[in-house]
Amino acid sequence: MQSPSLPQLHSFLLLYCFTLISLFIQVLGDGGFCSAPSILEADVSSKPLYWKVTNPTLSPSHLQDLPGFTRSVYKRDHALITPESHVFSPLPDWTNTLGAYLITPAMGSHFVMYLAKMQENSRSALPPHDVERFVFVIQGTVTLTNMSGISNKLMVDSYAYLPPNFEHSLKSDEPATLVVFERRYAFLDNHSTDQIVGSTDKQPLLETPGEVFQLRKLLPASIPYDFNIHIMDFQPGEFLNVKEVHYNQHGLLLLEGQGIYRLGDSWYPVQAGDVIWMAPFVPQWYAALGKTPSRYLLYKDVNRNPL
Repeated sequence: MQSPSLPQLHSFLLLYCFTLISLFIQVLGDGGFCSAPSILEADVSSKPLYWKVTNPTLSPSHLQDLPGFTRSVYKRDHALITPESHVFSPLPDWTNTLGAYLITPAMGSHFVMYLAKMQENSRSALPPHDVERFVFVIQGTVTLTNMSGISNKLMVDSYAYLPPNFEHSLKSDEPATLVVFERRYAFLDNHSTDQIVGSTDKQPLLETPGEVFQLRKLLPASIPYDFNIHIMDFQPGEFLNVKEVHYNQHGLLLLEGQGIYRLGDSWYPVQAGDVIWMAPFVPQWYAALGKTPSRYLLYKDVNRNPL
């Protein structure tokens, strides 16, 4: 076979480079990570809060229907669980509710994190003995009733903390979606926790020395509580100044926006709806990219001696 001439190689290389550039432009134009939203898209401001979490998109769009494609990753010290790989099944003892367990002790965590999709006439079950529960509403409305018969309406961006062995029920007459954290409570002598009901917008912004993000804590920082839930807000282009390495575990749900997350030696594009587990001492870092703010919900164990 005759070898191609130099002009032929030159033409081939030009065509190859043009093809790569065209594909790159297509990916960005299709709403890829860190791209500006299309002016043809529906106004995001008209959508309910956290709409993207329950209506996730894959990017780039030409990979959405590729068999076997997922951005999910599981490693020894971290995991990225993305919406296209969620597996829902009936939640044990809950009524008319489907659940997707996203973080469990099977991967190395000491807590459980799952999504609960409540349908019409749905009702929760109690967690196991000595297990505390935190629920955060990302879609719809649920009614929380405690053992005294006192009820609270929990809407999107509302939450509740339920102490271990605390009688309660969550009910919904219409579809609603919750993110739920549960862990076996680490008891301390002469200390106990109380039921808490609140909403993110009612929590004060806290100082973050050396950092630019906005921080809210949804639970008290006092000794009885062995974990907290943080809400962290980043404007586009903002990032963590500290490259964190610590003994605490994290469970994270990206509620809004998109960005890049470093976990160990890996770098992951992330967007609303993605869940991350971080084991103790895994290097971690986040930067918000794109043109819209980022917000994530973060579980963190606190107030207990690692021994």
